[in-house]
Amino acid sequence: MNRQKYFLPLLFLILITLFSCNVAQEKDNFNLTAEELITVMKSDSDLIILDVRTPPELVGQHGQIKGVINIPVQVLETRINELDKFKDKNIAVICRSGNRSVNGTKILLQNGFKAKNVIGGMKAYNKLK
Repeated sequence: MNRQKYFLPLLFLILITLFSCNVAQEKDNFNLTAEELITVMKSDSDLIILDVRTPPELVGQHGQIKGVINIPVQVLETRINELDKFKDKNIAVICRSGNRSVNGTKILLQNGFKAKNVIGGMKAYNKLK
């Protein structure tokens, strides 16, 4: 009888632990830090960097990373076919601060691309340059 009293709470605790570990792992698979981006840029010559800011922002205060593809997040869904040739490549999605790139990354993932969001965007990247 005593064992049954502890079984359900223990089972519940185990399930919660497994679920939270799974969620944390999924989150890690979604994001890339600016430091990790720089490392991947050095090791993966096929890496595609998609900047989802507007064209005027690319020449603004935060600049741009050389060789990026620029498709603003506002039109990404309608222009996604422009990226079809990169479907087998890793794509790092960046913006100014990391907010719009979250949406861009979600759009790419929903369309079968291998994409990761750059946390902190160009602000974080520029701090490391």
